[in-house]
Amino acid sequence: MRIEKLGDGLIVRIPDDVADALKLKDGDNVDLVPAYSSYMDDFPKMTREEAIEGLRNMRIDLPADYKFDRDEANAR
Repeated sequence: MRIEKLGDGLIVRIPDDVADALKLKDGDNVDLVPAYSSYMDDFPKMTREEAIEGLRNMRIDLPADYKFDRDEANAR
């Protein structure tokens, strides 16, 4: 991606293939986070139960028998 000056500000040019992959469209707002930043430090600390409840409140429909398997997800 390239950063260019536009008037008094800067713009980030995102290639079409990246925009398509991220489903971005004209007018969307995005957050830029430095790669060296600890992005997770901006989130409040919560218990496991609070995190699970937050996920449930997102209204994402998962199969009734879905179970996250950390070992499977991290298998190499």
